[in-house]
Amino acid sequence: MTEPLRLGPLDAGEVLTLQRAAYVPEARAHRSFELPPLLETLEQARAALADPACLAWGVRENGRLVASVRISVDGETAEVGRLVVAPDRQGHGLGGALLLAAERLLPLQVRLLRLFTGEHSAGALRLYPRLGYHETRRTPEQHYQLVHFEKSR
Repeated sequence: MTEPLRLGPLDAGEVLTLQRAAYVPEARAHRSFELPPLLETLEQARAALADPACLAWGVRENGRLVASVRISVDGETAEVGRLVVAPDRQGHGLGGALLLAAERLLPLQVRLLRLFTGEHSAGALRLYPRLGYHETRRTPEQHYQLVHFEKSR
């Protein structure tokens, strides 16, 4: 994978399209199409990508955005969110490579990374421990649980 590209408000439409395509299988697995990434509007995506505390990166192949991630930084803590890979590119290591590259690009003061995924997100539940994240807790969400992870830097 090449160095990820920084994403901003002008990329919001493409990011939202990618996000929706990537989250439909998650919605099916969790029996809920009320997942926040599927409900996010274009205006909300633009605002998130314009927020200075939100660092977003993506990977393009032949001009097409095929993976993206957003990381919100608050002091020494960073919240990883919306790590998505185009359905036809999943299983090729893009998500893990993008997340590791994004971690390297974070401000030096970040000491702790946090993220969560749904309990039926099989790929993510295999990926995060391989990247050094450890499960910290589970919380109820509708009729499934969110699995929370942390990683020290």
